[in-house]
Amino acid sequence: MKKKLLAGFLGACMMTTLLAGCGSDNKSTESTTAKDTTEAKKDDATEATEATGDAETTETAATGDGEVVNVYAFTDEVPNMIKKYIELHPDCGFTIKETIVATTDGAYQPALDMALTSGGADAPDIYCAEAAFVLKYTQGDMKDYAAAYDDLGIDTTAAIQAADIAQYSVDLGTNPDTGKVVGLGYQATGGAFIYRRSIAKDVFGTDDPATIAEKIGPGWDKFYAAAEELKAKGYGIVSGDGDIWHAVENSSDQGWVVDGKLTIDPKREEFLDLSKKLKDNDYHNDTTDWQDAWFSDMKGEGSKQIFGFFGPAWLINYTLAPNCGGSAVGEGTYGDWAVCNSPIGFFWGGTWVLANKDTTKKESVKKIIEWITLDCTKDGLQYMWANGLMNDKGTKDAVASGTVMAMSDGSVDFLGGQNMFDAFIEGNKYANGKNLTQYDEKINSFWRDQVREYTAGNKSREDAIKDFKQNVADNLDVVVE
Repeated sequence: MKKKLLAGFLGACMMTTLLAGCGSDNKSTESTTAKDTTEAKKDDATEATEATGDAETTETAATGDGEVVNVYAFTDEVPNMIKKYIELHPDCGFTIKETIVATTDGAYQPALDMALTSGGADAPDIYCAEAAFVLKYTQGDMKDYAAAYDDLGIDTTAAIQAADIAQYSVDLGTNPDTGKVVGLGYQATGGAFIYRRSIAKDVFGTDDPATIAEKIGPGWDKFYAAAEELKAKGYGIVSGDGDIWHAVENSSDQGWVVDGKLTIDPKREEFLDLSKKLKDNDYHNDTTDWQDAWFSDMKGEGSKQIFGFFGPAWLINYTLAPNCGGSAVGEGTYGDWAVCNSPIGFFWGGTWVLANKDTTKKESVKKIIEWITLDCTKDGLQYMWANGLMNDKGTKDAVASGTVMAMSDGSVDFLGGQNMFDAFIEGNKYANGKNLTQYDEKINSFWRDQVREYTAGNKSREDAIKDFKQNVADNLDVVVE
């Protein structure tokens, strides 16, 4: 899910990790912190990505019994899953050593790259990559370090079919040279439209998800027609143009780079017009995602009430719910939400789990990866994750396995008791994982900056595109024509 993204955007830059043991009463601990070595502007995604960091590790106790599996991650999410596996399988025969480096200021990737290239006993056996940079490790510059799941002893094709894993997740985790899967996610991040029930009733006379889905889509024409109806009643359809960007980005036919050349897919170029239409017609509050005004709109405290947000299940659990102004029905906007199909198919975010091809602990690594990504029984991580059995709060989340979601209860109070899996299973079917590149994190930042310059009236459409191309040419090893 997107705890990791919150860690990156909300400034979590230090995490403590533990060495979890199994098969022994001797618990051992290891403390790992992320320490930035470069000062980067928090509001500049390009500079932040260039920043470097390293992992400072201090051993505080002896290890327990069993071999040690080294795990690299950017939050404690996956390490905590492995601890749960150890708890449930006390005779598993391994312990884990965690190294957690937050994505803040671009620290994680340099630390992981150094660990992989250096090799040796401290090299990661298992490591994590999120959607913003997963292709670097599955299909890009660092792909040769990832082991094929088949090589771990997993019958990957059969397991994917049995678990009904969303295709976009498989596509992003497949090495193009070998055609083999080297990484899979555990959560589903197919997108939907998350909207306020009270506003839907006021404007459209109903809050029924099927009816609202037909009001706002399919397609952008119906979405903007709905925006006009909402405006007539004093509402905005979204908070800012960032709310539609992820839907635009991941519904495009081509990625930013095709055969080494910068490519502006027509659907992404259309974002200039879609964003300007939002601003010129006063259809939003013109906020920037992950800033205070954006969160205020979730509480209903912006300059005008906002109808909805585009996003996956993690946006509900880890962004909307904590920022809705309450924790029970009737408090803030809690319970006043529902979810329906998006006007266009997309996904946003996710974490992929990979194994080092040079690991000497294949059996242990296989057990972990199979349990997290492919086990579609009630004993697997994904069933626990989908049904809120992994934490005291009972948080339910959409998972990669359609098989698991189909046999799980996705009803949540935040959505007025709606089963959110109905919408997110559908969303996964239309998500496209073939239009991403390893350069997306930087290029997206350049593009969105120029789009905002254009919609603010500071640049012409032509100049915005020209300056975008220049930024790419100046900062990336990509042909720009």
